[in-house]
Amino acid sequence: MDNITPLDREYFFQASMLISQTDLSGTITYVNRKFCEVSGYKREDLVGQNHNIIRHPDMPQAVFKKMWSSISSGQAWNGLIKNLRPDGLYYWVDTEVIPIHDENDLLTGYISARKVASKKDIDENQELYAKMLQTQE
Repeated sequence: MDNITPLDREYFFQASMLISQTDLSGTITYVNRKFCEVSGYKREDLVGQNHNIIRHPDMPQAVFKKMWSSISSGQAWNGLIKNLRPDGLYYWVDTEVIPIHDENDLLTGYISARKVASKKDIDENQELYAKMLQTQE
């Protein structure tokens, strides 16, 4: 009997840049075509939703806490993220989130660029994230 659930199956994609943009609260304001293709969502289903719509339950809260701490203070953040598609498949991305400032240097939102994560980085982070989840409150 096959005990593999959809959450145990990985979605593989070709190297390309996935781009999204959010406002200050993480609500999606823009996604590129490749982001839609890989995430499995249509643009109209993503724009206006919080970015955590694609968050996989295997992702520790501490990763996002660190990310928000960095980007809300105006610093870029880089890390590996495991995302969940609506069909239940998951995918890993190497993510860079950069704060966006207006002409008066006021923080107005964030832009994220993602690429395919390396197998080595996935293996290392998967182990770390599993340990983090065990200690998560």
